[in-house]
Amino acid sequence: MREPPHSNTIVGWREWVTLPGVGVPWIKAKLDTGARTSSLHAFDLEEIGTDASPVVRFGIRPWQNSSEDTVVVECPVHDRRSVRSSSGHAEERVVVLLDVMLQGRTVSAEVTLTNRDEMGFRMLIGREALRRGFVVDASRSFVAGRAPRPVRRRNRGRA
Repeated sequence: MREPPHSNTIVGWREWVTLPGVGVPWIKAKLDTGARTSSLHAFDLEEIGTDASPVVRFGIRPWQNSSEDTVVVECPVHDRRSVRSSSGHAEERVVVLLDVMLQGRTVSAEVTLTNRDEMGFRMLIGREALRRGFVVDASRSFVAGRAPRPVRRRNRGRA
């Protein structure tokens, strides 16, 4: 269910989210009002399709330090952008549109695909997605609740 953008939902600086359209029931995300666009850890990016209808195939590993529950996804290419990381490095990235469920609300987000192996979170949710009715309380975490214990253990690399 999509809610109107004027509804303000309080969320913490890190939350468990769902990517319902691509079969990822749990992924821990950092909510970053300093980042414009959302970003997702993706590997084995392969552009398929035609010039008129570009598609990207990629893998998602929702857990840190684990290849368990890997999902392979194909999405239309929405855009390509040069993105500057927090370290100042610019990188050309593919952008796809993904539904993100946060605190029981689903929003469509522009998401850049990149290798986030060295980052603490597999997903970053930027202000373009957050401005659709989310207010980030930087002093709080997991306002929407925690994933079940077995899921949290997989995220830490333990079964």
